[in-house]
Amino acid sequence: MRKNIVAGNWKMNLDKEEAISLVKQLLLEINVNALTQIILAPSYIYISDILGLCMNSQHVSVASQDCSVRDKGAFTGEVAASMLKSIDVEYVIVGHSERRAYFDEDNQLLKKKVIKALSNDLKVIFCCGESLEQRNKQQHFDWIRSQLSESLFSIEELESKMSNIIIAYEPIWAIGTGVNATVEQAQEMHSFIRKLILEKYNSQTAENISIIYGGSCNANNASDLFAEKDIDGGLIGGASLSAASFLSIINSFE
Repeated sequence: MRKNIVAGNWKMNLDKEEAISLVKQLLLEINVNALTQIILAPSYIYISDILGLCMNSQHVSVASQDCSVRDKGAFTGEVAASMLKSIDVEYVIVGHSERRAYFDEDNQLLKKKVIKALSNDLKVIFCCGESLEQRNKQQHFDWIRSQLSESLFSIEELESKMSNIIIAYEPIWAIGTGVNATVEQAQEMHSFIRKLILEKYNSQTAENISIIYGGSCNANNASDLFAEKDIDGGLIGGASLSAASFLSIINSFE
C-alpha cells in the first residue's frame, strides 16, 4: 500500500533560528496516521540541526534538495550522496524544475544522480513537469513520457528499487505563478504517470508507488487534490515555510 507524502521543500529560505523554530512547532502539532510520511528538505547547512530535532519522530524524515553526480573530489560546493547518507539523510530531491532550468540539468545527468542516490541507499523524490508552452501545444504528455523514459526508466534493474522512488509531478507553469492546475488536470497527469509505470513494469509496482503533486499546492487546494485517486500528497514550496499552512496541508489527509 502506497504512502501519503507531504514534503516541504524550503529552497533557499529561512535562517537557522527560523528553521529550528519551524520544525519545533511542527513536531509539537503533527498528528498523522501510519500511512502518512512528512519530509522536510532544508538548505544543506541546516540538515544536521533538523536531523537532530527529528531523530525521535516516526513520521518526519529529512531530505536533501539535491546531490552531486560525483562520488568525491575537487568539486567545490558539491555534496555527495555518500556524505548525505553518512549523516542519516533519508531522501534526496532530484530533477526539480529549478535545477533543470537554472543549472541546465538534463535527463542524462539526472539519471546519473538517481543512480548515485540509490546506490547510497537514499530514497529519491524525482521531479518531472512541463512548461506552459508545452501544455498549450498539447505536448505535455509526450514531454513527461520522455523525462521519465530517458532518466528513471532507463536505469537497469530499477524495478527492484522502485519502493525507494517517489515521483513528483510539478507543472512548471503552476509553480509560484499564482496560476494553479485544476484538480482534474493534476489527476489526469498523475493517472498518466501511473499508466506509464504499469506499461514499463507491472500493476503492483504502479499501484505501490507514491506520486505527489508539486504545482503550488497549498492549504486551500490540498484537500481536493489529495482526494483524487492517483494523487498521494504534495511537494510543497512556499506553503511549507509557515507551520500553520504546512500543518493545514498535512491535515488534509486526516
